[in-house]
Amino acid sequence: MKIKNMKPTDFSKMLEDFLVKYLPGERGMRLNTIASYKDTFILLIRFFKQEQAIEPEKLTLSFLDKNSITRFLDWLQQNRNCCDATRNVRLATLHSFFKFLQYRNPENMNRWQDILSIRVKKTASKAVNYLSVECIRLLLEKPDRTTWRGRRDLALLSLMYDCGARVQEIIDLTAASIRCEKPYTIKIIGKGNKVRIVPLMDNQYQILRNYMQENNLLQPCMNQSVLFYNSRKEPLTRAGVNHILKKYLDMVVEDKKISVPDGISCHSLRHSKAMHLLQAGTNIVYIRDLMGHKSVITTEIYARTDSKHKREALEKASIAIVSKEEPGWLYNDDLLKWLKNL
Repeated sequence: MKIKNMKPTDFSKMLEDFLVKYLPGERGMRLNTIASYKDTFILLIRFFKQEQAIEPEKLTLSFLDKNSITRFLDWLQQNRNCCDATRNVRLATLHSFFKFLQYRNPENMNRWQDILSIRVKKTASKAVNYLSVECIRLLLEKPDRTTWRGRRDLALLSLMYDCGARVQEIIDLTAASIRCEKPYTIKIIGKGNKVRIVPLMDNQYQILRNYMQENNLLQPCMNQSVLFYNSRKEPLTRAGVNHILKKYLDMVVEDKKISVPDGISCHSLRHSKAMHLLQAGTNIVYIRDLMGHKSVITTEIYARTDSKHKREALEKASIAIVSKEEPGWLYNDDLLKWLKNL
């Protein structure tokens, strides 16, 4: 029995062009970002199959409209228990796709713009979780420097903090990312393949150089080798880096020398570096450049979070408008009597 070749649908053609050609070619997006976009469409296809009984091979652009996309977003929250923030991420991916369709399928422009009118949900702004300078010091004391793993972990965590790097940025580093001549710097490739050069302090560079020397990463032939890897010589994963941080944070908590905020993650090391720079009086523009933020507006979140500096500024600007003499009613048991005598 011969199997007939299945004819691709207009949806499958557009989706393939979007993921395979447009995002990496025209937008220059990295594989991790494209993988996140792909996950959204896997869920969309699953939604149409489960809720609309439409098989993937029969899904066409004609099924995509504002009503179906809105139902998909509701399905994410009701059936998959996604929060508003996750819903907004999925919607942002879909918005990108339908903006792409405006140019590739302009005959349905009105329908695509109707979908683009779907608004994101307002979400409560989360507090920035960060560690104190003392907590960072205690954290970096925990790796056992007598073992290979401990020396690697120290180099990894100290570099992530010192450079204010994202987890993926650290994972993607190669030996060639490090400039081993003064001034010591590191080349970090961030979101959207944007490159930023971050200076390395002498102490940090020495820790990193010792690690690289031990692992033969200073040789020219090792330039393209990943900087941090596991015992099987495989690149570290996000989960692996988070596991390393949690292990040493647990040790800090067990010591009970200092309190550690809840919800600390690898990204918290990045927040910690930005907060410590701000508290040291560093210009917010320099912090923006170190963090790789597109706009200083993004960096201002640290200024809004820094309650210590707010309190100090208010104390400096405050005027003693209230007498230091204690009010008479403070020791008056009969408050009503005192009020009547006013």
